[in-house]
Amino acid sequence: MALRWGILGTSFISDVVGRAIAASPKSRIHAVFGRDAARRQAFADKFDIPARYQTIQELIDDPDVDVVYVGLPSHLHSEAVVAAAKRGKPILSEKSLATTMQDSHAMMEAVRAAKVFFVEGFMYLSHPLMEKLVEVLRSGALGTVRGVSGYYAANIWKKANPLGMGTIYNLGCYPVSLLHLVLQTAAGPDVFKTRQLCGLGNVVEEGGVAHVRDASLTVRFGSGVLATIQSTDSFGNDYGFSIQGDKAVLRFKTNPWLPVAGENSFEIKTYGGATETISISAEWDAFGYQVKRVEDCIAAGVKEAPRPSPTWQDSLEIMGMLTEWEADIKNRT
Repeated sequence: MALRWGILGTSFISDVVGRAIAASPKSRIHAVFGRDAARRQAFADKFDIPARYQTIQELIDDPDVDVVYVGLPSHLHSEAVVAAAKRGKPILSEKSLATTMQDSHAMMEAVRAAKVFFVEGFMYLSHPLMEKLVEVLRSGALGTVRGVSGYYAANIWKKANPLGMGTIYNLGCYPVSLLHLVLQTAAGPDVFKTRQLCGLGNVVEEGGVAHVRDASLTVRFGSGVLATIQSTDSFGNDYGFSIQGDKAVLRFKTNPWLPVAGENSFEIKTYGGATETISISAEWDAFGYQVKRVEDCIAAGVKEAPRPSPTWQDSLEIMGMLTEWEADIKNRT
């Protein structure tokens, strides 16, 4: 029997995830919630969704909803996740986890108490490209990891909800979450616990809310690894991510945060030696693999997705760095 999804939200990202769900033979969309009646109807008609709800609670209470996708703005994630967990529903909730640590902890406490499946929607971490990255890091091909740098830029601020608190939670979360995976793989599970952080950025006020539009981050971890991250949602459309080891450097040639169906690749350049390109041919894009991961986890009866997808603790650690980054910028402004 196909997994029956309930989708909270009718935004762009809900449409993308909806297409991935509809494309899977093991899933179908049963219900949708949206506050705007016209958008709700258009979304439901597009995917032939039978149940259409005006409130979040109505969808969560539907006994025919097997799993809930939270595609709402980040500042609304906590309320929806807590409600879904209390009803015993498995949950896929869009990144970023929330916009505050208070909300983040409330979500994880509810999920843990209800003993339901939960995964944060860093869809790219479900893709085979990330499994290959982990394999390379564990092989020692780069030597000891000494530095990481990444940036993500896209001119999307006009489309973003100001209550989402800006580029750190919209885009910066991607390189930070990949930094987390890299260092956890290379240096162990406790690597994020000891760090010094410096954040700089440009803060703007919109709709009475001060949020970060352009952001940079420098971190020194207790192991001595240095990391630099930049993020902006006010200009551009570009990406970059590299891992510097003492034997070689790894650079992504394709976008690590939007891996596609087909070819995705990174290169490894040995210092003073040859450059090797590693390509991964994938059957689906990242959203397709994310749906498959949720299907597999629910079928197996597990509550957390396996790495490279984030565990509950991973999501809290990533949010810890994002909120600290935002606070440091605003403290310096």
